[in-house]
Amino acid sequence: MTTALITGGTSGIGLAFAHRLAREGYDLVLVARDAERLERTAQQLRADSGVSVETLQADLADRSDVARVAERVSSDDDPVDMLVNNAGFGLHAPLASTNTSVHEVAIDVMCRAVLVLGGAAAQAMASRRHGTIINLSSTAGYVTLGGYSAIKAWVTVYSEGLAVELRDTGVQVTALCPGWVHTEFHQRAGLSTSSIPSLLWTNADHVVDICLRDVRRGKVISIPTRRFRFLMWWARHLPRSAIRAVSARLVSRRRSPLP
Repeated sequence: MTTALITGGTSGIGLAFAHRLAREGYDLVLVARDAERLERTAQQLRADSGVSVETLQADLADRSDVARVAERVSSDDDPVDMLVNNAGFGLHAPLASTNTSVHEVAIDVMCRAVLVLGGAAAQAMASRRHGTIINLSSTAGYVTLGGYSAIKAWVTVYSEGLAVELRDTGVQVTALCPGWVHTEFHQRAGLSTSSIPSLLWTNADHVVDICLRDVRRGKVISIPTRRFRFLMWWARHLPRSAIRAVSARLVSRRRSPLP
């Protein structure tokens, strides 16, 4: 049997990965903070697909918890064949704030944990000459929407660098860069989405389908939907001053009113 470890595997895109991979016959290791939700999700997946589902309660902002998850990723006795670094959250605290605690937690969860778990997976998988590492990035990394864009730009470039290091090892590395996806992500982050045109939205199942197709094709960057591939082509080729101007308009529209 093959095994996939998914961080943030109880909601949104992570949960969509869990359901899809379970249908494909993967045993699962789900990592999340909420123990009750973890067990509830695991029970549902076992009932629906009959696969083995292991749970690891962990806060990826806690370095000792990240070390425990890395140890599981590195296991030779029960190897992980696919790592999905999905855990994350929305971030719209001002970069100029004197209180950087929210940014520091975001960097721990969405950069440091990705680095540590990706490194553990890379070493274990390269030694077996087989494996897949998927890092959840975002099309936000191509624009300038504050701290979240900066973090996701790092995830994309990190994934590309890791793919270069692991070339010819049999390990596939893919950065998944979705646009707007119907999940609870935006509501949790307090972001208003009413001004986003409906044609720019997609669903988590479609995002996962496209990502796994791109993984099989050996793509290092996966951007679901033709619309966003087109938009990101322009984001890569327009002058940065134009990208900053567009980003400023997006920032002004997406924030929910302050209480």
